[in-house]
Amino acid sequence: MELAEDAIGRAIGQVGNAADLYFLKANLDFKFHRLAEVKSDLEIDAGLRDSLQARALRADLDFQEGRYTDAREGYEAIIRDDRTWDNLARLAYFKFKMEDREGAEALYAEAVDELTAKQMRHYSWVELQRGVLDLTSGRYEDAEAHYRRAERAYSGHWQTAEHLAELLAARGELEEAEALYRKVVARVPRPEFQQALGELYTLMGEHAQAADWHERALDAYLDSARRGGVHYYHHLVDFFADVREDGAEALRWARKDLELRDNFSTQAALAWALYRDGRFDEARDQMNKSLASGASDAHLFHQAGMIHLAAGSRDEGKRYLQAAAAINPHHQNFHVHR
Repeated sequence: MELAEDAIGRAIGQVGNAADLYFLKANLDFKFHRLAEVKSDLEIDAGLRDSLQARALRADLDFQEGRYTDAREGYEAIIRDDRTWDNLARLAYFKFKMEDREGAEALYAEAVDELTAKQMRHYSWVELQRGVLDLTSGRYEDAEAHYRRAERAYSGHWQTAEHLAELLAARGELEEAEALYRKVVARVPRPEFQQALGELYTLMGEHAQAADWHERALDAYLDSARRGGVHYYHHLVDFFADVREDGAEALRWARKDLELRDNFSTQAALAWALYRDGRFDEARDQMNKSLASGASDAHLFHQAGMIHLAAGSRDEGKRYLQAAAAINPHHQNFHVHR
């Protein structure tokens, strides 16, 4: 990603305010969670500012910044004007996160139908998203079917292997998951994959191996933050909350992430950090703010249940734990923080 960023920067320096280059930069800034820069990128060129691509990215910004009604209306308006696979997938992801899994599946299926035989990489990506939808609903066989289709469509891609490794671990096939994760990490040594491998070793009872991979992941996360990167803030929250169970340090990173992106995900992460720090009433208030968004997810509801129980709201706590199990009966199995 950093190589791509450097290349785009050099190209902009050579050709000036080229709309296509600034659109690429805007997408890269979005992936790195530099949301203020995305807005600046889209304003550079008048043609880019009013384009369909810019409208789609602005809807993504609305979603990331907690303007859910604006995001949904933005996605729907773009689809009316340009019913392409990627715009359908955007709205599908929104519905997946906001309590409409059936609607998400229908849109992902339509996105697949919009793709041609020449777009196998895109087809593979959409199949992975359909698999994630099934995985997070506890439908492991359906998830595997989508992942295998993704694999056949775009053979040898590390992203498919990483999703398959998570599925294997969730099903309890730990040795197979370990072998696949090690291949992924050797090929793409991202810290989030190193952390996942560490968590797998913890599950396997291999604590020395787990500690080694967790240290590698943490070093990389912190190195990125020291160099001004912000895209690993949410991973640092997750790491300190659930690997180290260090509430104070989790809180530090959760607040940094919330300053960048105030949405249900960052609000829930702050709530969980407060819970790990023993501040249960504050955690409950913060989690209720996240839940007010309408977001629906087994992992989110599980955390909400645990927080409410700790804060003394037993009926609410039990209700959220039941809601988590209703979405995914296997929600406490191995899963990756994405």
